Amino acid sequence: MFKLLLSTLLLANLLLSAPLAAKPQESPLPPSGIKHSSDCAPFLRYTIRRLHSQVRLDLCELTAGKPLLIVNTASHCGFTPQFEGLEAIYKKYQSKGLVVLGFPSDDFFQEEDEEKDTAKVCFVNYGVTFPMLKTINVRGSDAHPIFKHLADKTTSPKWNFYKYLVSRDGKAIRHFNSRVTPDDAEFIQAIEAAL
Repeated sequence: MFKLLLSTLLLANLLLSAPLAAKPQESPLPPSGIKHSSDCAPFLRYTIRRLHSQVRLDLCELTAGKPLLIVNTASHCGFTPQFEGLEAIYKKYQSKGLVVLGFPSDDFFQEEDEEKDTAKVCFVNYGVTFPMLKTINVRGSDAHPIFKHLADKTTSPKWNFYKYLVSRDGKAIRHFNSRVTPDDAEFIQAIEAAL
């Protein structure tokens, strides 16, 4: 009995003293791990966690050789209803290869504190089905490398719902400010030209 009690105490001590596993962070993919490396834009060589999930997306696998629309989003902004139009674009052009990625950000102080609340706004309130990723910084020195690249090639977001249209090869990038709605004729023409 004493040996069993001692073994149990030693095991409990070992388990309690072991470091807790850290949550996975987004990380650059090593060149050897890139699927479709010739089709993947270098600035998209990341795995990143989906919004309010532990599922991680390999952005190269998801976007290689496809036109891409990247949007910084927020849950409590005058432009938040643009989720409906972005979802309509995704549904209309997904079969032609368009990938839409939403990146929630609190850089403009209009995002939920908890990812579960952001997820509710996106998935329940607006019915978003395109990939929404974890909340990140989109401007300044703390910006995610994807948004640093977009800023270097065009401009950094001045507000929520800046839209970046990236060509299939990842080289041509156009940006559209928050006031350009998803049903804007010039915006739609740019998407159709990228398909």
